[in-house]
Amino acid sequence: MYQDLTPKEFLQAFESTEDKILVDVRTPLEIEDASIDGHIAINFQSADFPAKILELDKDKTLFIYCRSGNRSGQACKFLASKGYDKLVNLKGGMLAWAETDF
Repeated sequence: MYQDLTPKEFLQAFESTEDKILVDVRTPLEIEDASIDGHIAINFQSADFPAKILELDKDKTLFIYCRSGNRSGQACKFLASKGYDKLVNLKGGMLAWAETDF
């Protein structure tokens, strides 16, 4: 499946992982408001989302986030069903991230 981590746990795991990709699955408009540096954007609501997300390297740990953790959780479930096993979801999404005192 995948790991559901709080913002602090997510950041610690991200910083301590070598082969990784940070994925923002929100809309371009949402990303304009705030995002985590170094992300790649793959819009969950776009028609080509399944094809785009499956282009990501299975051997890397995928750190996925969205606004609330819902879309990123669905993305993690989808990827897990396709054989990906290094998946981390930001629990609470950017809403929780913005409220966290790092």
